[in-house]
Amino acid sequence: MIPITEYAGRDVAVFGLGRTGLSAAKALKAGGARVHAWDDNEETRAKAEAAGIALSDINKRDWQTFAALVLSPGIPYKFPQPHRLVRMAEMTGVPVIGDMELFARAVQALPERGRPKVVGITGTNGKSSTTALIGHVLKEAGRDVRVGGNIGTGVLDLEALHSNAVYVLEMSSYQLDLVKSLHCNVAVMLNLSPDHLDRHGGMEGYQAAKMRIFQNQTPQDTAVVGFDDIITQSIAIGLAASGPQRVAQISSTYTLGKGVSAVEGRLYDSLGGKAEFVGKLEDCPALQGRHNFQNAAAAYAACRALGMDPATIMAGFRTFPGLAHRMENVATIKGVRFVNDSKATNAQAAEQALRAFKDIYWIAGGVAKSDGIAPLAPFFPNITKAYLIGQAEDAFAANLQGKVAAQTCGTLDRAIDAAFRDAKASGSPNPVILLSPACASFDQFKDYEHRGDVFRSLVQAMAPAELKETA
Repeated sequence: MIPITEYAGRDVAVFGLGRTGLSAAKALKAGGARVHAWDDNEETRAKAEAAGIALSDINKRDWQTFAALVLSPGIPYKFPQPHRLVRMAEMTGVPVIGDMELFARAVQALPERGRPKVVGITGTNGKSSTTALIGHVLKEAGRDVRVGGNIGTGVLDLEALHSNAVYVLEMSSYQLDLVKSLHCNVAVMLNLSPDHLDRHGGMEGYQAAKMRIFQNQTPQDTAVVGFDDIITQSIAIGLAASGPQRVAQISSTYTLGKGVSAVEGRLYDSLGGKAEFVGKLEDCPALQGRHNFQNAAAAYAACRALGMDPATIMAGFRTFPGLAHRMENVATIKGVRFVNDSKATNAQAAEQALRAFKDIYWIAGGVAKSDGIAPLAPFFPNITKAYLIGQAEDAFAANLQGKVAAQTCGTLDRAIDAAFRDAKASGSPNPVILLSPACASFDQFKDYEHRGDVFRSLVQAMAPAELKETA
């Protein structure tokens, strides 16, 4: 845990007691603050109490006494409209911050020589894989690395600050919306496409939140920016022209004159202006597909910025096990391969899996994003049949009509059964049942992880004795 001492002896409100809110409450309490923790959900409050957090209904407190409101990322901050407690904080002049801001302030409070390195990773897609990959490479090289943030462990639950440590942190747009003091020694922005627009008031607000990852960088710091979409191209060029930091462009599409390229799986380092071949990503089992090539290029650039040599980075790439719920090979049963890509919560993320496989029995659906599955049309030829679930099933069925054979299944278990029956009967040599929903999960599951866990459990329950065939 990272104790937060800034508010020692003062009253602090914490609203939202999920993973990040709970860790913030514990860190503030450990640092001597008088914590007033609350959540509108009774079940969540009970879990917080069981974890040793005393509850205090901040709806009934005198807000003039609060030094800050620590807001969990899932609580609406500005759009579609501020939560009532955010409005209360604004009316009484109470600063609204998040767990990442608490972390940032704790780092900045240390003497400069005593501060750890901070690597921040954001983007619309690929954040988790890139964060895990950077953390793995550093760990394999013997570095004192702590991985968390929006992935796995909440940032304030990580081990205490230490000058030799490297904190590798995934940062969502919700978290970045609440930071002012964040200073990343290496800041990574992979890509940017429309997502969470209702929470940011449109694309401009979404981009502005993401751009906060670069604020407070200095000439000694590095911004790693994707060059594969128009928005991040513009960001990379703008930072290179006017930003104080060094800029490392990365691409899985273009061979860059200066940057890191991973085109068709061949990794080149031209950060110094001269292209040097680094290695073949085909030798890295968990880094297949163009999206993973971009992730690898970003991780390579970040690790180089931390002083690592190319051979050590490639050695880490080769042993990277991959990430759960992101093109995760679950099992091969009776010649049918099952792949869990539950983290694909929008069309752009699902595109990567549809691009990577052929003869796909595609399970899709849930709560659709604004663009639905229309952007995936170029990859429909890779789909043998679609099995649709959740709120979006009828809309997706209409979109696929006349293009891809589709069946509405309602629930995930029915979709798996139907897909397995058809894949076995097809006689195809390499059928793939792919859960890549292109949707959020909240209609039927707690989150994408829950959805992926259910998929994995259902598959493994089908033929446990045959799971030795797992890919």
